[in-house]
Amino acid sequence: MKKIIVVTGSSSGFGRMISYALARAGHTVFASMRESLGRNAPQVADMKAFARDNKVDLRPLELDVSSEASVEAAIAKVIADTGRLDVVIHNAGHMVYGPAESFTPAQLAALYDVNVLSTQRVNRATLPHLRQQREGLVIWISSSSTRGGTPPYLAPYFAAKAGMDAMAISYAGELARWGVETSIIVPGSFTTGTKHFAHAGKPGDPARADEYAKGPTADIAEVALKNLAAIAPADADPEEVAREVVRVVDLPSGKRPFRVHIDPVDDGAEVVNRLADRIRAEFLRRIDLADLLTPHGG
Repeated sequence: MKKIIVVTGSSSGFGRMISYALARAGHTVFASMRESLGRNAPQVADMKAFARDNKVDLRPLELDVSSEASVEAAIAKVIADTGRLDVVIHNAGHMVYGPAESFTPAQLAALYDVNVLSTQRVNRATLPHLRQQREGLVIWISSSSTRGGTPPYLAPYFAAKAGMDAMAISYAGELARWGVETSIIVPGSFTTGTKHFAHAGKPGDPARADEYAKGPTADIAEVALKNLAAIAPADADPEEVAREVVRVVDLPSGKRPFRVHIDPVDDGAEVVNRLADRIRAEFLRRIDLADLLTPHGG
């Protein structure tokens, strides 16, 4: 069944792959991004060309996840254009790379804003529509770093993604009786194909970063990146994340997995999450709220 879908952070990486894959699967996809008339204008042109050439319904959408007004306006346009909304995909995010101490508190706050607070802005704009319908799906693009292997120099990003994952878990229970389903997609480390490291932010205090680069930690960055790439399978394909999102979207309501891992490095997150999610389910049963484990519309 064709669905109306909003994907955040669609200008590149997983967001772009997910948007294109869902459109190819026959859905109406609003591929959102900021500065669609500015620096992302080439991406918008590519999307329009792809939609025309492949006869799919892929629509670029101006949406800055850091602006409540922008989010509200974008979702209002989606509803005005289509009359409904079925799936929300939280993908927008940003990575930084460097010693944790070399990032300013303001940088950490900005990173938390993009990776966590953005989902709250989008939820507040979209969930009233899904709850009114008593049907819908919220997909969160998380990260294996929240509970798996954690290479150094990515602490601010890892902390922000952990915050987003925690929000996803809490929202899942609160939305279940409204008939709104939650799926958490957990990509592992893909060292090629997404440009995550190429687009990563740099420390705001380069002098402090330089101390780590010249001290006893001087080799950490080189060793970590080199060996992270070495343990990744040669055929690791980030498009697998997009294919998995399509599979989840196309499943019937109530049959979708709560959490799915796509981790070519196998950093252990799946093992830890399996235990954590089981404990969550057992605890909800203990406090007589087991019905919050599945969507059922009241």
